[in-house]
Amino acid sequence: MTQFTWIDGSIVGTYLLATMIAGIMVRKYVSRVDHFLLAGREMNVFLGIASLAATEFGIVTCMYTAQAGYTRGFAGSIPGIANAVAMFVIGWTGFCVKPLRDSGAITIPELFEKRYGKFVRWLAGVVIVLGGLLNMGVFLRVGGQFLVVCCGLNLRYLEIAMTVLLLGVAVYTILGGMLSVLVTDFLQFIVMSAGMLVVTILVLTQVGWDTMIAAVETNHGPGGFNPFIAPDLGWAFVVSNLFTNTAAVLTWQTCIARLLSAKDSKTGRQVYTGTAFFFICRWIIPGLWGIAALAMIDPAVVETIGLQFGEKDGSLFAMPFFLAQIVPAGMMGVLVAAMLAADMSTDSAYMLTWGSVIYNDILAPFRRTKWSEKRGILWNRCIVALIGVFLLFWGLWYKLEGNLWEYLQTTGAIYLASMSVLLIACCYWRRANNWGAIAAIVVGAALPVLSLSLNLFIKVPMLDAAGAQMFREGQLMTEGIVKHYIGDNFVNIGTFLATGLAMIVGSLLKPRSWGPSALPTAMNPSHQAGAESKLDSSEPFRPSADGGIR
Repeated sequence: MTQFTWIDGSIVGTYLLATMIAGIMVRKYVSRVDHFLLAGREMNVFLGIASLAATEFGIVTCMYTAQAGYTRGFAGSIPGIANAVAMFVIGWTGFCVKPLRDSGAITIPELFEKRYGKFVRWLAGVVIVLGGLLNMGVFLRVGGQFLVVCCGLNLRYLEIAMTVLLLGVAVYTILGGMLSVLVTDFLQFIVMSAGMLVVTILVLTQVGWDTMIAAVETNHGPGGFNPFIAPDLGWAFVVSNLFTNTAAVLTWQTCIARLLSAKDSKTGRQVYTGTAFFFICRWIIPGLWGIAALAMIDPAVVETIGLQFGEKDGSLFAMPFFLAQIVPAGMMGVLVAAMLAADMSTDSAYMLTWGSVIYNDILAPFRRTKWSEKRGILWNRCIVALIGVFLLFWGLWYKLEGNLWEYLQTTGAIYLASMSVLLIACCYWRRANNWGAIAAIVVGAALPVLSLSLNLFIKVPMLDAAGAQMFREGQLMTEGIVKHYIGDNFVNIGTFLATGLAMIVGSLLKPRSWGPSALPTAMNPSHQAGAESKLDSSEPFRPSADGGIR
């Protein structure tokens, strides 16, 4: 049963049409590659805050944060708190992000070339795109699932809904690039914020705060409020999220694209500090919706919905099913428009940012001669289109295994761990070199990929206390195949620690040259007029006026 009517459909249709028109109209201002990728580096603070907030809240965000509230209570908001703290501290201090923006690079791998060489730049680009596309691969299916459940659509329309979502976003992203993304993000931020506020007031009115508190106490006990004592969370969950969210603020390509599109490093830092509070809201508000679903929806109904989608766990669908029951006609259109606004903003930014790495870094060895601006824009548009095709097919056949947030952490760690280590070392450790960088990239990608492969094909019980106990009791063995997942939090922590160790060991193993010629040209003191050679100085590298690193 749903309250979605023709009135709601008209609201959604009007919003989609307005967004498409706004996104397409700015295409005439795209005349250079930096317009397409970075909006000419003219983004101000307020537009940056709206764009980053809209990008980082999509339907997939709403779904996994609501799932966290449903399955973990208030303790499930820890990732949002960690994200907000990391974003504020890094924006306030300028740690890594100031030298990155001041360098004038278009992407992070471009900065790495100045320190680690061309091969590391290319390899970093490959890893970033691999992790990013695997991470984004579930967005379409999850978005379609939300619309099907919330709007009461027939399940056979799931693929159609996914395709329409992708096509709508792809059209204006391909035509207008970052300019279209920023303009539509601003509109989407307004619609998204209004929709979230209205629905939250309705949820609190219909369910009540006391009822939600009681539901968490009944279903999750003290662990629903304190993650350290929750049996399936504990210190590993908290530490894993601190690592992941700090690395994401430093290197997640959609965040970095806003930083690099800013007028200067001061503006970029202000965007970070100004957006920090929203990153708590994006976890807590949908989390409250998930807790309300826990209080009001029969778990048997939730599991039945999951089985209809072919999923073993139905907790992901509790929130949209709950909203379908309580949101009245008219307001349902506002809700769906808000969710579509969030999803379109996320999809467009993600497609553009992964495409920018493919063009700027992976294809760099093939662009030995300078391409014209027209040719560069054409290639970028083709790359975004191809990314859309990949996402469509991946979203159609990939089945999510386990918790959605843990999947996103693991796929993100494919490059978050190595790129954050490389960036910190690039800015602040003089001894870092290409040996350490390559070792960090390989190690950082190997563990998450191995984890995903085992979870998908072998399913062995590793590093998870509950799974280990079930294995000891003989509950998991079926025809010689162990049916449980690797502990994603431990895989995540291990990946970050192993990557940092690989950077240190690899860099120290490389024979050290005792002259300025050992440094890359952009950092070689002999190439800087009046500069004194200080190879053993502990002073961190700083961006120079010409984009190099001193």
